[in-house]
Amino acid sequence: MAKLYFYYASMNAGKSTNLLQADFNYRERGMRTVLFTAAIDDRFAAGTITSRIGLHENAIAFERDTDLLSIVHRQGKALPACVLVDEAQFLTATQVDQLATLADTHGVPVLAYGLRTDFQGQLFEGSARLLAIADSLVEIKSVCVCGRKATMNLRVDTSGVPVAQGRQTEIGGNDRYVALCRKHFTAALAGGATG
Repeated sequence: MAKLYFYYASMNAGKSTNLLQADFNYRERGMRTVLFTAAIDDRFAAGTITSRIGLHENAIAFERDTDLLSIVHRQGKALPACVLVDEAQFLTATQVDQLATLADTHGVPVLAYGLRTDFQGQLFEGSARLLAIADSLVEIKSVCVCGRKATMNLRVDTSGVPVAQGRQTEIGGNDRYVALCRKHFTAALAGGATG
């Protein structure tokens, strides 16, 4: 039975790298995959999943109104062996339900990778729905500056000062976000040091 998997982590945990490795494993065995990534993430080339260690692969860029189910059905005569989604936090609840339909009704495993929470510790829409209905929840570990597990994403301004208010989505990498444990996240927002 195919499952819907949600691999979640803080920033810099290797989510895209893990996704690209899983995709490679399928393709190495001659199996076709379909890859999606959020169009809003413009840090790298559009329609590309790129990891910080230099791996990259073309993907279909999705917007909030993209019908993922119909795109997968139009990709070939037969359904793919697997669907992989990067930046899954940017999915809508409806899109997550479409991915669940792929697994439940069409027998296609779906591997979704994304952040669990935003810079204020709040769930993203896609992450909330995935946490609610995914068959398997897998945490990818990252490390805080203190060596503990990083679970939070601290947003910083261009001077490195913590940011507590603003839009939920602001695209950035190491220049805008620091993965921290909850203790150091809370301390940083209260004006303390992150180390």
